[in-house]
Amino acid sequence: MKTKFNIYITLALTILLGASCSDDFLEDKKNYGSYDDTFYQSQERTQAYVDNQYYEFFSAYKSPIATLVGSYTDTNSRLTEELGGTQDLINPNKTLINAADASGYYGVKIGTGILNHPYNRIRECNNLLEDIDIKGAILDKTFRDQAKGQMYYLRALQYFDLMRTYGGVPLVTTVQAAAADNPEIQLPRAKVSEVVEQIVKDFDMAASLLPRTWASAGSNYGRVTKGAALAQKARVLLTYASPLFNKNWDGSNDRWDAALKAGLAAEAQLTADGYGLVGSNAKQWEQMFLVDNAFCPEAITVQFCGPGNTAQTTNNSWEKAIRLQGQGGSGGGTPAPKEMIDLFPLADGRRPTAANGYNDFTFFVNRDPRFYRTFAFSGVRWAYKENTTAALWTYRWVDGASKIGFADGNSSASSTAFVRKMTNLTATNATNYQYSGTDIFEYRYAELLLNIAECYAALGQTGNTLAYLGRIRNRVGIPSANNYGIGTLADKYAAIEAVLYERRVELAYEGKRYWDVQRWMLYDNATLPGITGGTVSKLGLAPINGTQRTGNFLQYKNTAASEKTDPITAAARAAVVADPDATNFQAQLITLATFYNNNFVRTPLVTALDNFNGAAVKIKFNPNYYISGLNATALTQNTWLLQTIGWNDANGGSGTFNYQE
Repeated sequence: MKTKFNIYITLALTILLGASCSDDFLEDKKNYGSYDDTFYQSQERTQAYVDNQYYEFFSAYKSPIATLVGSYTDTNSRLTEELGGTQDLINPNKTLINAADASGYYGVKIGTGILNHPYNRIRECNNLLEDIDIKGAILDKTFRDQAKGQMYYLRALQYFDLMRTYGGVPLVTTVQAAAADNPEIQLPRAKVSEVVEQIVKDFDMAASLLPRTWASAGSNYGRVTKGAALAQKARVLLTYASPLFNKNWDGSNDRWDAALKAGLAAEAQLTADGYGLVGSNAKQWEQMFLVDNAFCPEAITVQFCGPGNTAQTTNNSWEKAIRLQGQGGSGGGTPAPKEMIDLFPLADGRRPTAANGYNDFTFFVNRDPRFYRTFAFSGVRWAYKENTTAALWTYRWVDGASKIGFADGNSSASSTAFVRKMTNLTATNATNYQYSGTDIFEYRYAELLLNIAECYAALGQTGNTLAYLGRIRNRVGIPSANNYGIGTLADKYAAIEAVLYERRVELAYEGKRYWDVQRWMLYDNATLPGITGGTVSKLGLAPINGTQRTGNFLQYKNTAASEKTDPITAAARAAVVADPDATNFQAQLITLATFYNNNFVRTPLVTALDNFNGAAVKIKFNPNYYISGLNATALTQNTWLLQTIGWNDANGGSGTFNYQE
């Protein structure tokens, strides 16, 4: 989503800053929209303004598991089964109900300073939309239209993340002069339906103004397009149709029909523009994520990252986070909870159950091809620039004196498998992967197809659901028999569950799972008064509440002579390494499984992956957390705003704003 023009932004600002005091771009920004009449008469300055908006929206987007424009943290991703570690919102020892505990994403009032908060970003979008056609009338009309299209897109994107966080929020679509005593700007929280209406209107406007593709693709790489606007609209309407915001999700088809129509329109537009699923096997699926500074048909929106350590470059922090100590990474890598390891289908697409032949100790045998491109485990090839034949080994051993040794120095490893999705096998550990330039795909064509499949499922059109799921599975090499292993879908509930399952696999570790859990209210069946729920039972799922993310050690099964000496020789390890790119990879996995059975056992962690002060805990997500209350700062500075149901206001009173219509 953020673009290649990082360097251009900085250079443009440098030019502007060197012009004169009246031309000082940053000084103008301090006035929150008080621009002189000449500002928009320069295409260069206006372009710098647009580019700076991309920077403010996306400069913090450095990891695929980060969410919420502007802030981009991985907090939400850590609330699901994808990653272990107890966070406040899933800690059974904490109850968050007061305004002081609510999300601070809303920001502070304008006038506090030049802070990159949601309504400041919205204000900057409004400013250009109000002024460019008047003060910049001499500018080329196509340029003006494209600038406006980008602002409509960004404003809609910001309101969508505000909606997903708070439900209804004030809708500000003009530049306002901040004043504590002006009732005209004391806007109430809009209904969610009104927020969605505005978002859809903005994305439609963006689609009407944006190009299908950008000329000079290199310098414009990553700018939003007509198809991207339509795809985002489809994502918004899917969210609006989902149970969190739609108490009639199971009784009325109106919202699902609208979401389906939007999804199909986006698919048609993007297909016509050259987008589509990439590859016909899992290796090509993996390599798709590494398309750099060039058009990738899979990437509807992409965050541009660059290598090197300069002030103008946004690096991707993912490679450093997922590599283990033994490979020069930041420590324990990104351990995959057992629940994620046991999730992926078998090679023929069936669920991994004991009845289907799944063995959770030699978990890597006979799995979905995407499994081997999503996870690494002891004995599998995981190369990097300095060692093209490197393999991962993360077991431990115990000697006769109960001292513990660790393979390859990976002393903080806490799982039998680790996330390797979106890794670059030619990345360098010379700087511990700190300056990775791998781009981040924020919205993929595969997600759009899954959005459409979900709409078909909710409408009871199981045949169309299977057709779209089949397209996802076909391109990674899963056999077509028995509907790619999915089987027969008995009803719409089974179809919805099948789509949500496929989303967990295809979109794993791409920052999407929390939003699926949230909009389907999957932590358990408990709801707030006045809120309709019960979707966990309807879909035949087990509640997430009461579960925990499980970590394990892979441990040498015999007593070692010394904790200082690895009991398994380098030659023995080298003889069983499995390479996902090898033609005999499946045979290699069988050999590796025998090696596991002969040498290893699985043992529990000393300190559980999910713990509070060292004691194991189970997930407890309270129903008021699905939609955050407004925080105390927002409420005390905007006293007319109602607090969200399930939360207390700044004075301790119960919230009354109901986000479910």
